[in-house]
Amino acid sequence: MKKLAYGISSLIPLGLLFLTFNAVAAGKTKAKVETEPATKEKLEVIKQQEELPEGELPADVPNGENLDPAALGVDGVVFDDIVLGSRKLEGLFSLYKNDVTGELYLELSPEQFNQNLLLVMTLSRGIGEAGLLSGLPLGDVLFQFRRQGDRVQFVVPNIYLRNQASDPEARSLDRSFSESVLYSLPIVATHPERKTLLVDLGELLMNRDISGLASELPYFLGGSYWPDSDKSYLQRVQAFPLNVEIESVYGFSGNGGYLTTLPDNRAFDLQVHYSISQLPAKGSYQPRAADERVGYFITAYRNVADDTNSDPFVRYIQRWNLEKQDPNAELSPPKEPIVFWIENTVPPKYRNAIREGILVWNKAFEQAGFLNAIEVRQMPDDATWQPEDIRYNTIRWSTNLYSYFAGIGPSRVDPLTGQILDADILLDANVVRLAQQEFSSLIGSGGSAQSELAAEACSIASALCDRVEGDRPQLDPSVLSDRLPFTNRHRQSCSCGECTRQLAIGSMALSLLHGAQPDGAEIEEYINQYLQFLTAHEVGHTLGLRHNFHGSTLLSPEELNDTQITRTRGSISSVMDYVFANLAPPGMPQGDYFPTLVGPYDRWAVEYGYKPSPRRLQEQEEDFLEAIAERSSDPELAYGTDEDAWSQVDPAVTRFDLSNDPLRYAQYQMENARQMWLRLESESLQPGEDFSKMREKFNLVLSYYFNQAAIVTNYVGGQSFNRARAGDPAGRLPFEPIPVEKQRQSLATLEQYVFAPNAFEFSPDLLNQLAPSRWSHWGSEIPVFRLDYPIHDIILFVQGAILESLLSGERLNRLRDLELKTDPGEALTLPELFETLHRSIWMEVLQAQNAPTPITSVRRSLQRKHLNLLISMVLGQLDVPEDARTLAWYQLRQLDGDIYEALQEQEDDLDTYTTAHLQETRDRLLKALDAEFQSN
Repeated sequence: MKKLAYGISSLIPLGLLFLTFNAVAAGKTKAKVETEPATKEKLEVIKQQEELPEGELPADVPNGENLDPAALGVDGVVFDDIVLGSRKLEGLFSLYKNDVTGELYLELSPEQFNQNLLLVMTLSRGIGEAGLLSGLPLGDVLFQFRRQGDRVQFVVPNIYLRNQASDPEARSLDRSFSESVLYSLPIVATHPERKTLLVDLGELLMNRDISGLASELPYFLGGSYWPDSDKSYLQRVQAFPLNVEIESVYGFSGNGGYLTTLPDNRAFDLQVHYSISQLPAKGSYQPRAADERVGYFITAYRNVADDTNSDPFVRYIQRWNLEKQDPNAELSPPKEPIVFWIENTVPPKYRNAIREGILVWNKAFEQAGFLNAIEVRQMPDDATWQPEDIRYNTIRWSTNLYSYFAGIGPSRVDPLTGQILDADILLDANVVRLAQQEFSSLIGSGGSAQSELAAEACSIASALCDRVEGDRPQLDPSVLSDRLPFTNRHRQSCSCGECTRQLAIGSMALSLLHGAQPDGAEIEEYINQYLQFLTAHEVGHTLGLRHNFHGSTLLSPEELNDTQITRTRGSISSVMDYVFANLAPPGMPQGDYFPTLVGPYDRWAVEYGYKPSPRRLQEQEEDFLEAIAERSSDPELAYGTDEDAWSQVDPAVTRFDLSNDPLRYAQYQMENARQMWLRLESESLQPGEDFSKMREKFNLVLSYYFNQAAIVTNYVGGQSFNRARAGDPAGRLPFEPIPVEKQRQSLATLEQYVFAPNAFEFSPDLLNQLAPSRWSHWGSEIPVFRLDYPIHDIILFVQGAILESLLSGERLNRLRDLELKTDPGEALTLPELFETLHRSIWMEVLQAQNAPTPITSVRRSLQRKHLNLLISMVLGQLDVPEDARTLAWYQLRQLDGDIYEALQEQEDDLDTYTTAHLQETRDRLLKALDAEFQSN
């Protein structure tokens, strides 16, 4: 029962006031402070009340006067009575937990105010879908408790603008920028001897939505849900010398109608783990300056008092505090190693692969001077601690309905210094099922889409799924973290849904190309190598390292399948890249599927971050760190991260490419995809198998094919980008245009594998097997797209996406700029690109002048797509450079002449489809050429 707040109204009847005080004395109610201090006279009146018979009031109680229970603590009565029946938990704070009423009080001593504390929030139990997944980090925040009159405030200090406290400008800083006072709690009581204050911590955790989770639920669940206090409670409270661990269960009621994992959509529970801990003592850790040539997450602030530097920001890398036991030894164990615990939920048969994925980083730390910097321990089955406890770094096994990610590697950081304090890695349990070809219920289940084509196409070209808005948001968990209030503004989460699709494709390739069985030795090796690589990648994040999408370019395609090289030198220069399974092309022996070692970039990055400096002061480390960072000109140490990949400027900084010759490797993989289609045509399903398996496999192969074509496309108009500084030892400039021969090779590959008349040829027997699943129940709904397979639309979707990318305004602008950035004759010009596409796509028209050439339905669709793009450019409906618009006009004029000649020479010998198509095409382009230009 909620308790009456003292002094909240001058209209409280005295009888009610008397009953309330009796309840307090009995330890049954919750006292709150919201008034001025009480006088000695009032205290005497209250003392007399305890001796009166129930129902009688003293005559001299002043009606309507405010009473302050905090002051009642002078004689210790109220403080002790409030916590009567509660368990006292002593540690970082003294807590009072009443297991009957569920109340939780926090005792604060005067010296605990204005001290920096870290609050870490984790979703310790979710619902297994819609992004609400067990182990999901909800955010962390530095805060302070501050006393303001008769209240205690929860304050988030502004640490992003700093100067020295002794600087006179500090006064200006305080007046110019605000802190964030998030909550204000009444003081319940004051202890008469310790002078400590009692506040209702349960009120803060249970009723204030401190994590921001409740307010975001409608966005994620597609329905209306609200917290239900009758179903919410504090489940576990633990106090330790340096931290406090609390778990809360929040009940929600409502009606979303979309949650397939719930037994009843009207209610569900979420469990949030709160960890409050002290930050490390000042001076116990030396921050290290960040360098953009080495990929670390950073902690940054603006030095407001610094008016001497053109860049006022101070940036620290995020790293653990490692110190050598023997500072003079070249190789020494650390004083305190980084310890990872494998959670007891991880299946025993995969623990060794995960262990190896963690320990593989010790090789990198040896280059930094540390021996056995990382240790691995197994969480006992009877462990009494929780994985969310900030004292433990864990590798967790996440079980969800769908596969939203392969792994997530978040960590908690001191936002003042960048020191990493805790890490908990989530590995998706679904990856094992995906590797065993159980992908039907785990991928491609993103909900209904705007159109039938979009729904099917999303299961093929996942890279374009973001363009399609579904009726129900099946969200990446990282999106939830981005929306919550305490997301760390200096980190980007690692969450990759496409990783799981690529894993399934590799597994299926082994089945189709090698005859591997789901429970066979080859698939087992495939799973273990993947888990080792995945774990190493996520551990790298928890060591402070960002993605390095340049990391896949270490070895040639042939070297990737030579295990004598990959198991000594490594497969890639950095495990912080996203790579798909290495699949040997036809006729080449198969090597390792995934990297099993950290690469040269990883070792170098760890050296920068962790090698002890001979300089004791941070400002004296500059030369030491520069000597390490300037080696970035070594091709093996090339670095390109998320924002570099998003720009799509450098084709070597790409997700899911492989080898130092990605063009040739992508061509090998498209040949592998064609072989897989042939195997699908020749192999029959086993008796009793569902034909929907064939549709899923067909789509997965097409997805793989499409991704390889997208990699090839990146070379057209591409530029190599590096983070070199002036005076780079290799004499590099930041941008280097991709050689024109590579760009032409890219176009030739696309002509052969995407735009050629025989690029997509499938037998009728195969196409007639592509049936969808007919199950309709929770977790598996009948798709809304066509029952039969829309082969024309799907092929056009793939071809059209590549064509649109080649003729996008951004790429055309880059090509035009490259004509000025390269020597004469060394650039792929806009006219050459337009002419190459014209020759490839309208091949039949050009040939028809010599011999009648019928145009197939697939080719007619592609030609209409090309025609529509050119017309849109001419009419000003696409944002492209003016040179591109005039070239489109020129191409339409050329096409008009080509079609006219073809019809003049061969019209009587052409089939009706082709004749109608060419006549209508000519009619449309002539009208477009005569139409008015439409300005954007």
